[in-house]
Amino acid sequence: MSGDDENRFEPRPGAIRSDSPKAGKAKSFLTRARKLARQHSNRPVRGAARAAPGLSRDSASPAGKGAKAAGRRAEGAGVRRGRGAAFVRARGLSGGWRHSAPGMRRVVVKTRYVRQAGRSGKGAAHLRYIQRDGTSRDGAPGQLYSATEDQADGEAFLARGRDDRHQFRFIIAPEDAAELSDLTGHTRDLMRSVEADLGTKLDWVAVNHHNTGHPHVHVIVRGCDESGETLVINGDYLAHGIRERASALATLELGPVSEREQARKLAAEVDQDRFTRIDRVMIAEAEDGLLDLRPEPQEARRQFDRTLRLRRLGRLQKMGLATEHAPGVWELSPRLEPTLRAMGERGDIIRGIQRALKADGLTRDPMTFEVHDAAPQVSITGRIVDKFLTDEMGESLTLVVDGIDGRIHHLSGLDADRLEEAKVGSIVEVGPADAAARPSDRAIAAMAEDGIYRPSRHLEKARFEGRVPAGDHKGFVDAHVRRLEALRRAGIVERIDADRWRIPEDYARRAAAHDAGRNLQATVRVLSAMGLDKQIGADGATWLDQRLLRGDRSDIASSGFGREVRDALDQRRDHHLASSDATRQGARVLYRRNLLATLRDRELARVGASLSECKGLAFRPAADGARVSGTFTGTLHLASGKFALVEQSQEFTLVPWRRVIDPQLGREVTGLVKGGSIAWQLGRGKDLGV
Repeated sequence: MSGDDENRFEPRPGAIRSDSPKAGKAKSFLTRARKLARQHSNRPVRGAARAAPGLSRDSASPAGKGAKAAGRRAEGAGVRRGRGAAFVRARGLSGGWRHSAPGMRRVVVKTRYVRQAGRSGKGAAHLRYIQRDGTSRDGAPGQLYSATEDQADGEAFLARGRDDRHQFRFIIAPEDAAELSDLTGHTRDLMRSVEADLGTKLDWVAVNHHNTGHPHVHVIVRGCDESGETLVINGDYLAHGIRERASALATLELGPVSEREQARKLAAEVDQDRFTRIDRVMIAEAEDGLLDLRPEPQEARRQFDRTLRLRRLGRLQKMGLATEHAPGVWELSPRLEPTLRAMGERGDIIRGIQRALKADGLTRDPMTFEVHDAAPQVSITGRIVDKFLTDEMGESLTLVVDGIDGRIHHLSGLDADRLEEAKVGSIVEVGPADAAARPSDRAIAAMAEDGIYRPSRHLEKARFEGRVPAGDHKGFVDAHVRRLEALRRAGIVERIDADRWRIPEDYARRAAAHDAGRNLQATVRVLSAMGLDKQIGADGATWLDQRLLRGDRSDIASSGFGREVRDALDQRRDHHLASSDATRQGARVLYRRNLLATLRDRELARVGASLSECKGLAFRPAADGARVSGTFTGTLHLASGKFALVEQSQEFTLVPWRRVIDPQLGREVTGLVKGGSIAWQLGRGKDLGV
């Protein structure tokens, strides 16, 4: 190096600083804007982690967090790794999510881990509903398939997993599922990859769903490996590994996502009223809620991302969820994510309602849609237009009811057991939560002596009376103990020891009040399983007849389903006039005395005569006060309601059905007909009046 080079230097002056020792580093505009925004904000300061550049943070979704939590629960006591851990370490997935490689197809994977699904009956309920909701509303159920069968046996699958400790449920939703040539083949390829990662064969079944705008697959996996041992899957693999495998398979078939295709997908999210990938990335990049989008000439390659953000922020500003403090400097509202998620959920609900109505050839004004977050305070009467799983991972159901009040009601999170008889097209009444004392609470209060309830004594009495269906006396009493345990946590009862519980004198009242405060589910009562058109000319006692005798139509709107009900009532009235079951006196219509009982007996006589010819048995009507005994062989849905068929050696009868008799199918039963209903005696104890 020459001497000139050694002595040559170029001065590079920086910013002029104060000579004062108190002068600190000059504050940037963004720092000053952030401080000003905090002074005008009521929310606490929070630090947000810096996001990696790009718009791929959608992989860090709540579904992934839930899957990881499910994986931790599945690991069990003392186990912290589980199958799939080697894949997680090799791919660097442990401890958190990672960005998808450029061009990879997006796939959403939701995971749920369910304990004792076989024994509790939850597995059977879930399998039943995902098959029923498996296709578009063309009447055909979803087709269950497995690794080797195109028509898998669901009952056999449930039988194999009845004693499994747990069950895994997955929803696989490729973003481009509609473009896949064979969704079933894609699922089988994915499950083979999962088996390779876990090092074991899996026992699984699946159903493809095409009844929404986004085709997806429900997969149920037994909780044991090929050797019969409990299947433990690494939590990070559940959260991220399955999604990565599914993404790779979708990319292999459809090819990588081009920049133009990716730009088109992102641009489509700018005006959406939901929480989008753009929103997620902006929240991650913001510091103290502030986002600096001032132009940077040296970052021309990020200009498209900046333009997307600015367009999205303009949309959010109109919604009151973003504020521009200075050109390019934006503050994001802390309500941004929850507000957009709520809007997205409501939008999905509205679109689902519109699909259900369209499938039935109905049109309704969206302004009449009413979404209920809890049990309604006032009873709703109407026709079920749709019935489906609420979250697609559990067993609770959602009803869409076309009400006689002219509104469409969306009620979610209902107990599937309460909706067994409620079919699409049925007329139902959905009422407030039932705050009356539970039968179990009444039984506990009756068994308590001097304020002490003993499960052992309850078990002895249950065995002696023999009233428990299927003879599961211990399970019957254990259910009461579980109820007490829940009330103990609420401070209502006290556990003295394993066989003694201290019960307050007003136990039943306090237990009912506790339930009422927990926002219990709505009560659902089927008024008629028959549609309006069939009720008009039916020979039985229909729901329309009950409304005619009631007379008052003030709760029936003149629009929507209310208009249909009004027309059907007029036609049913004319039917009775033509059949001499009613007479007109001036402007009034007088109906036959005991019209409902007359119509019911008329229908039972017709159905009984028809069955008599088929069975070769004599039909004996059940008179009021008569004792009925025989074998409970089945049920019939008639215009007058649901009836139980009780057969003897030479004759049979039809009596009103009640849920309590269902476990006795094929067994001997005895009951006493009382005022149009029946009290069943199912054991040596007292009659079960229902």
